This record gives sequence, structure tokens and C-alpha cells, in this order.
Amino acid sequence: MPIYEYQCQSCGHAYEALQKLSAEPLTQCPVCNKPDLLKKISAAGFRLKGAGWYETDFKSGTKKNVAGEGGAPSVSAKVSE
Repeated sequence: MPIYEYQCQSCGHAYEALQKLSAEPLTQCPVCNKPDLLKKISAAGFRLKGAGWYETDFKSGTKKNVAGEGGAPSVSAKVSE
């Protein structure tokens, strides 16, 4: 379940709530009890960066890349009709 950030427009109270994707956004502030909550847009707490852990981690020996030394295979042969 994702964590959403909310902030009250009346009192300024900000907090996080764990909710299902299908759940309706919260509207009532838990501090001042006014219906002035707005869901904030925020970035995820992690980044998927690089070639991926599955390609480099948990390998044994000298083979560290699934694709091999040269990367992706190249197409060098021409097809003639």
C-alpha cells in the first residue's frame, strides 16, 4: 500500500497516511477537524537507476553481466534474396 502525504489548508498540519490505491482521499484534518485536507504530490522514496540489481547482484565468478562481455548481440549478417 502506498503512503500519501496530506496537508490541512486551515491549520497547516501535515502528515502521512497509509492507504489502498482504491481508497478515497482523506478530507478531515485529525488536528482541527475541518474538511480542508489536500493530498500533496510527492516523489517516491527510492529511485530505479542503472542497469538493474538483477543484472549485477548475486552473481558468482567473473560473469557479472547477463548479456555477456559485449552487451547486446549485434546483427552483422545481411539477408540476401
